Amino acid sequence: MVDAMVGLLPLLPIISAVTVVFLKEEKRVRRVSNAFALATFLLSLYLLLTALAGGEGVYAFTAFLSFRLDALSALMSAIVSFISLVVHFYAGRYMQDEPGYARFYALLDLTVSAILLTVTAEHLLLLFTGWSLTGTFLYFLLTHNYGRRPAVRYGLWTLVIQRLGDAFLLVALLLLAEGFGSYELTGLFERIEQEGEQKRLLLELAGTFVVLSAFAKSAQVPFHLWLPYTMEGPTPVSALMHAGIVNAGGFIVNRFAPVYAFAEVGLHLAFLVGLVTAVLGALLMLVQPDVKKALGYSTVGQMGYMMMEAGLGAFALAVYHLFAHGVFKATLFMSSGTVIHEARKDPNIPEDEIYKFFVERELPPLKLPWYFFALITVLVPFGLVVFAHLAAGVDAFKYQGAVVLLFFGWITGAQTVFSIYRYGAKSPVKTLLFVLASFTVVILGYVFIGHSFERFLYPDQELIKRIYLNAEIDPLIFELQILLLTAVAVAGWFYVYYAYESKEVIIEKLRERYALLYRLLARELYFKEFYEKVGELLTTLGRRTDELFRGLVR
Repeated sequence: MVDAMVGLLPLLPIISAVTVVFLKEEKRVRRVSNAFALATFLLSLYLLLTALAGGEGVYAFTAFLSFRLDALSALMSAIVSFISLVVHFYAGRYMQDEPGYARFYALLDLTVSAILLTVTAEHLLLLFTGWSLTGTFLYFLLTHNYGRRPAVRYGLWTLVIQRLGDAFLLVALLLLAEGFGSYELTGLFERIEQEGEQKRLLLELAGTFVVLSAFAKSAQVPFHLWLPYTMEGPTPVSALMHAGIVNAGGFIVNRFAPVYAFAEVGLHLAFLVGLVTAVLGALLMLVQPDVKKALGYSTVGQMGYMMMEAGLGAFALAVYHLFAHGVFKATLFMSSGTVIHEARKDPNIPEDEIYKFFVERELPPLKLPWYFFALITVLVPFGLVVFAHLAAGVDAFKYQGAVVLLFFGWITGAQTVFSIYRYGAKSPVKTLLFVLASFTVVILGYVFIGHSFERFLYPDQELIKRIYLNAEIDPLIFELQILLLTAVAVAGWFYVYYAYESKEVIIEKLRERYALLYRLLARELYFKEFYEKVGELLTTLGRRTDELFRGLVR
């Protein structure tokens, strides 16, 4: 029975898509599509419970149509189908009276089906089929309003980047299949375990190409620009794309986790590119005047964090991150879409006071010395993170990856404390206590629950240990980097607090110094111009090549 259920999971959205195309009334289209989305979600929950109960396995109808039910596929299916269900119900109201109503729902269902096919596939070519179709259907969704030139133009950007990612993944899959003689994941992983040491170079190449395909799908630098520019599509598409589709990069790296027990180059590349993407996405988000574009760069930054976690060997944390980010970002996009949708109909939009509130307002005077607040910012989050690991009996300093995660946990907590101080509150002490309590709950929850989550996803803890060790670099270089970054972070926070106390002199210097940086970020580091130049060059090259071949034929 379970085999039929696993095969039915990606089939239900296809049946929905075929059905709604023949319906004319919007109400019937919405009800049928929503009913199938609900059925898909309930089925995914059943499969997740089956996986939790130990019902994992491979279910094959033919050699090609074979499906894999394990912890990763069951969890990803539940996440995708839940986000799909929410987006379906939201789209019913948002897309009302829009042209192409049934076509939109059909494309939405087909996109969800392609994602579910990707996460449940056992055969490598079936996995690639789902991966490739996801990008294709995404293009059609983004260009749903094909009368708008920006939607078509930036949708084409997305399609090109997606096809590039497909090429990377295809190379990786062919290397693995031909190198180890198996097109099924189960057989492939068994042979990697047996022959991995002898074929380490092959695994290094394959692991690098898998990571490159993840970069394209998850909008990592330099393939990131398609994501913030695809905002001309309907908001439900943005919600599905940012909450579900871009997470596919994290999934594909996790799916081939056994490869990274022997492939360290791909892990180091994932960490470096993820780090650059996280920083760049956060910086560019801060200078965007458009709400949806700012959310787009926020997603870029979060995908950078997720890829960085995978590069550290924390594969389970990357999955946890993509799940949390998916739910959070879907909520943000649908909320922003509702506001934007209503604002377009409101002729009396009030003046935006956000910039004045955050930038121009005067802060309340400090009642305690500036270094007191600086010490709280630095020490309290660090103490909470270390305490949580000690309370759980977890050695946070055993692996380099764990140390880096501890470092970023401290940075995030300290930044939260600083933000409370920076923006002020009517009752700052009370607010700070609430924030610290929430932060403590999150850290304790991750430490206690997170390790159980890791054991659920990867029962073979030896595999995870080997991946952690593969992600490590020379200990001396690593320790120097951590010390340098810690010194920079602490000095930066102390400097900011001191600058506030001496603001007449220092703040003006900072404004002059960072005006150039702001202008550079506002132009998005000229990535768009670079893309356009490359496009013009390729177009010219293609035209001249065409003329050359036409001349030869004549």
